[in-house]
Amino acid sequence: MTGRHEFSTVSSRDVHVGRVVALRVDEVVMPGGGTAKREVVEHLGAVAVVALDDDGAVTLIHQYRHPLGRRLWELPAGLLDAAGESPLSAARRELAEEVGLAASTWETLVDVAASPGFTDEVVRVFLARGLSVVDRDAQGEEEADLEAETFPLDEAVAMALAGDIVNGAAVSGLLAAQAVVAGRAESRPADAPFGDRPTRFARRSEG
Repeated sequence: MTGRHEFSTVSSRDVHVGRVVALRVDEVVMPGGGTAKREVVEHLGAVAVVALDDDGAVTLIHQYRHPLGRRLWELPAGLLDAAGESPLSAARRELAEEVGLAASTWETLVDVAASPGFTDEVVRVFLARGLSVVDRDAQGEEEADLEAETFPLDEAVAMALAGDIVNGAAVSGLLAAQAVVAGRAESRPADAPFGDRPTRFARRSEG
């Protein structure tokens, strides 16, 4: 049975507005007629790239993530933080900045809602093939510190299943890439509609 209640917002209050995220508290109408407070972390949204070479290997980065207090294996990725930039253009930029690669063909693999219980962050994951080396222009201290390494796609998937890769976009993207490469699933065009792309935080800077 499909739910029919409209969870309308009757009030909203900002708690924090930062450089990358904002935290607001919404008062939402619940099915019983009362209201409940919901904390929402607004995010710019992001892109990530499964860069697959001609030998079937993917490039992963090892990057420090302060909330977990350690370095994680992840896909090359970055924020949708440039005004007017499409997700595909952002993915091309991040692939060059983080690992010094360009790709001739691009496909959309999956859109990943990071944790929809409290944040609107959604990451679009692309599959990039036809790779070539370009000059890497690291932006900022974190990108200067990260290390890149290639792994056979099946090995990277095994790392995810073993718990050695825990980043949500990386796990989802690697599993999706394996299914597409094996012919068990179809990707979408690189410019496929991105209906769940976050917009609220970006609109704050426009105002």
